[in-house]
Amino acid sequence: MKLPIVAYGDPVLKKVCAPIDETYPDLAQLITNMFDTMYNASGVGLAAPQIGLPIRLFIVDTGADEKDKTRFKKVFINAEILEETGEAWAFNEGCLSIPDIREDVMRKPNVLIEYYDENWELHTEEFTGMPARVIQHEYDHIEGTLFTDKLGLLRKRMLQSKLDAISKGNIKADYKMRFPHQSKGKRH
Repeated sequence: MKLPIVAYGDPVLKKVCAPIDETYPDLAQLITNMFDTMYNASGVGLAAPQIGLPIRLFIVDTGADEKDKTRFKKVFINAEILEETGEAWAFNEGCLSIPDIREDVMRKPNVLIEYYDENWELHTEEFTGMPARVIQHEYDHIEGTLFTDKLGLLRKRMLQSKLDAISKGNIKADYKMRFPHQSKGKRH
């Protein structure tokens, strides 16, 4: 089932999310719904707060790697970044909760992360390059941080009217969204 994606301005996007355990209701179906929602929106990652749930869950599917052609698709439950290393590099990022805004964000190229997968197996793994960047972006969501929070004050001020428009629903997205400050009667 495709779920509506929560837009910029919703308080759930600014919350540090709570861990879950194996008894979380309908977790397998939630994960399936999150992948359906992400693919429908042409995303490469989706965190639970983006569908209105303040829990420590995110998914990633960056597709096939350019070098070895293996697919990078993972579920991260109760993730904790242990270390970020290397020289930070800029990359133009976007976010399904902030449609039509893309900005260069600095991130380190390597991340060491501990997480449970969908089978509740504990992993401690290091990721590099694009998978690391997507993991860091989605991890930020479960920590209550958006990529726009990483921008300089001047750049964020320049984007503020666009961000306000998004929160009011004055944006056209190709997927179902939920807008926190939308006037009644206007739904996308």
